[in-house]
Amino acid sequence: MKCPYCGCEGSRVIDSRPSEDLNAIRRRRQCDACGKRFTTYEKIEAEPLTVIKKDKTRQTYDRNKIRHGIVQSCHKLPVSMDQIDQAVDEIEAKIYNLGLREVETSQIGEIVMDKIKDLDEVAYVRFAAIYREFKDVNTFMNELKKLLK
Repeated sequence: MKCPYCGCEGSRVIDSRPSEDLNAIRRRRQCDACGKRFTTYEKIEAEPLTVIKKDKTRQTYDRNKIRHGIVQSCHKLPVSMDQIDQAVDEIEAKIYNLGLREVETSQIGEIVMDKIKDLDEVAYVRFAAIYREFKDVNTFMNELKKLLK
């Protein structure tokens, strides 16, 4: 770590604590050469995740798309935004825990459906109707039968 004042590479940490948003570590350092103090922040740099769409095109992962889909599915249902945000956090953790750099939308969709089922059954059916692209009433009824079991 170079001192911003003298450019020396030697410094020592005199205080370390989580940042206010808990997404980084705040370190107070003192330069060994000039004695001046400065603050650094350490943050984990996550590998970018790519999503493979149904048509085989690739896009950068965007958690807002998952959130938007869940919000739409839960419209006018007794599900709070805090519950939705917590669900999105858990879904995202599962996606990253797959340990893959590229994830197909079908994998993401199944993870989302499993989590929505825990939130609200009506929201689950709404999401499934769009995600599974029900073509007729019979496929819709088959999904409902699975849910009732």
